[in-house]
Amino acid sequence: MSGSSAEEVVAATAAGAAGWRRAGIAGAAIGVLAAGAAAGVAVERLTVGRGMRKKARLALDATGPYGSLRGTPGRAVADDGTELHYEIDEVEDASPGEEGTGSAGSRRRRLFGRKAPAPVTVVFSHGYCLGQDSWHFQRAALRGLVRAVYWDQRSHGRSGRGRTQADGVPVGIDQLGRDLRAVIDAAAPEGPLVLVGHSMGGMTMMALADQYPALIRAAVAAVALVGTSSGKLGEVNFGLPVAGVNAVRRVLPGVLKALGSQTELVEKGRRATADLFAGLIKRYSFGSRDVDPAVARFAERLIESTPIDVVAEFYPAFTEHDKSGALPAFRDVPVLILAGDKDLVTPSSHSEAIADVLPDAELVIVPDAGHLVMLEHPETVTDRLADLLVRSGTVPGANVGGHGSTARRPGR
Repeated sequence: MSGSSAEEVVAATAAGAAGWRRAGIAGAAIGVLAAGAAAGVAVERLTVGRGMRKKARLALDATGPYGSLRGTPGRAVADDGTELHYEIDEVEDASPGEEGTGSAGSRRRRLFGRKAPAPVTVVFSHGYCLGQDSWHFQRAALRGLVRAVYWDQRSHGRSGRGRTQADGVPVGIDQLGRDLRAVIDAAAPEGPLVLVGHSMGGMTMMALADQYPALIRAAVAAVALVGTSSGKLGEVNFGLPVAGVNAVRRVLPGVLKALGSQTELVEKGRRATADLFAGLIKRYSFGSRDVDPAVARFAERLIESTPIDVVAEFYPAFTEHDKSGALPAFRDVPVLILAGDKDLVTPSSHSEAIADVLPDAELVIVPDAGHLVMLEHPETVTDRLADLLVRSGTVPGANVGGHGSTARRPGR
């Protein structure tokens, strides 16, 4: 399957997953939408041999080094009753002899009877068909240095299936903004906020700003928008020629409908076409050819975990997404805008368009990087996030000296 031509993939997708094999190919093509691509994309041959890929897959699944970090779990409830899973990483108490007694703030309250200021909370929002574990490297590097909240968007990760979507109501970016508000209210009701979002997560933050501008003015201290877009995603060509893009757009609604109604068949086919699926993910997730096979497998595993009906029901929201009018809400705080220069999903031109509206923001275009830039170049992303925290005054500069390391810390 990994040697299938672009024409064969497009033909199979246009057939609407009418048979097992076609369902598998179409499922793989739609599945890679999880990394933001489109059905029927052109397929390049894998640059990592099958044997090496199999070894990396077995090693990763056996040891689970990526996505293994956990925090204190909690549940927020969205306005439609959907349960949203989040986890909190607290700031480590560095005071000697005080282990197990709580934070420095709690000790001050006991000693002086005063309520210490609430700490800054960094809220990480993940992208489409990923999950909170997609921030693994940033979480490992910043763990204990800042109070951080990582959450799974509705129907993703450990969060519940969207209740209104289960009833047939289409999901929209505005709903995701309200979900983020519910998570903030539950996990960080007090203190300043730093909002960090990748792809759909960045769009979620824009929807939050659009619907709750008072919250942004009162609580948000800094913002990071990673590989995201404020609109016009319907114009993205995903690296395809014009004819290919037009074909994809013509058949996509029917393919999505077919896939969403044949979940079991498509999931079976997607598993059977794992090599093709892995090749698509590699092409649309990363910009460099020498990506660590274990990291590539980690991305594949994240995306595989999203059911095909969830993939299908979320996709239409992106063509309707337009939150350019919400961006000015971020003008009064430090903003980081970061993207990969080879991102085929949310091209760097979309980040540049955001920067045009936010001229005081720091714009970083990472060379040789694709859509999953935080996995492909983790130390660059973490470095810029740490700098944002220092510039916004939320973290003292002396506290982030080791932030660039992506190695797992002892006991984590």
